This record gives sequence, C-alpha cells and structure tokens, in this order.
Amino acid sequence: MSAYPEDEYLALSGIQHFAFCPRQWALGHIECLWVGNLLTAEGDLLHERVHDPTFDEKRGDRLIVRAMPVASATLGIRGVCDVVEFLCDENGVPVTGRKGRWRPVPVEYKHGDNSSVHADSMQLCAQAMCLEEMLCCDIPEAYLYYAAVKRRERVELTPELRAAVRDALAEMHRLYARGHTPRVKKRPGCRSCAMREVCLPGLEKARSAVEYIRGAIDACREEKP
Repeated sequence: MSAYPEDEYLALSGIQHFAFCPRQWALGHIECLWVGNLLTAEGDLLHERVHDPTFDEKRGDRLIVRAMPVASATLGIRGVCDVVEFLCDENGVPVTGRKGRWRPVPVEYKHGDNSSVHADSMQLCAQAMCLEEMLCCDIPEAYLYYAAVKRRERVELTPELRAAVRDALAEMHRLYARGHTPRVKKRPGCRSCAMREVCLPGLEKARSAVEYIRGAIDACREEKP
C-alpha cells in the first residue's frame, strides 16, 4: 500500500470535523479560518487538563499514557491521542521500560454528550489505526469519554468503520490537494456550529456569482428593442 510523504500529512483531528461537515473541515484546514464559541472553549479546557505528556501512571495491570503522538504514513495523518491505556495482555506488544506485554486501547475525551458519536468514532478509529501501524498490533475496540454525562462508551472498530475512515481521509487528501472547499449544505448542526458566521449556510439557496452575472446579461439583452 502506498504511503504519503510527511509534508502531505493532515491533522488527525480533522476527520472529526470532516465527518460532521466537510465544509467546516475545509474552512478550517484548507482556508485556515477558525472561529471559537463556548462549546469549543470548553473542549479546549478539557483537553488541556487531559494532555499532559509527562503523565505516565501504572494502576495494577493498566498503564495510562496521555498526549501520545501518533501518525500513519498509509493514511497520511498525524495527531495526538488524549489517552492510551495499555492493558497487561500476553498477546499484546512490548512497551519500553515495562515488563511483560501490553494491549493498547485509545480513549478520546469529549466535553459534551454523545450527540456526535459517529464523527467522534471516526476520529477514535483513526487514532487506533495509527497505533496499529506504529506498534504492529490489532486494536478491536476503543472508548469515548463524554464529560457532560461522565460516562465511557465502547466503540467497536468494525471493518465498516475502518472503511469509512479510509474513504473520508482519501477525500480529505483530494480536497486539500485541490485547495477546494465544498459548497454550503445546510444541516441541523449549523445552528450550534462555531463556523456559522464564516460558512454562511444561508447562502445555500443563493445563486452563484456566475449564475448572477449570466442572469444580468440575459436581462439586459431582453430589455434591448
């Protein structure tokens, strides 16, 4: 399978934005436009508490590592896992400085509830696929932790979810290479989206500039005697 050069790697976290709305992802990651709101600020605060790269704790048969950098040449992405729990397992992988073998399980923290579970699962699965490539192992499951409800949700990393991740990333790479931002497609999530003011979802029904100019020219021609 072909690999992407490092200068073409995309931000892993972008797949969550893309799954939620391809236009939102493109505005932020291609056009470098970003607007925050209360929801994004709360999410940033949560991740600041979780992302401590010096944190390394062992609890019985569980090793907890935070802010673990991951990457995949096959998928062309790089990013950081909020938490990776290594569970003592004879079928796991060796960990530097630790005895035995350990099975990695990524855990992604979200500040809200599970209303965006599909997009969140896509991001979590991408993290797991990076870990699998880096550690030469299989990760069948992972977890999403939602701070609003203080509950973990198990996510089965099915072949269908993995295929959706690969398809989404392939499309993201194509759009990024072209520098193309998808057109507006209004959806329920637009109301709470931080990018609403730069996305302008109300333009969905508006004519394009080309159509407007053509219409004006046609109108002028009709007015001539």
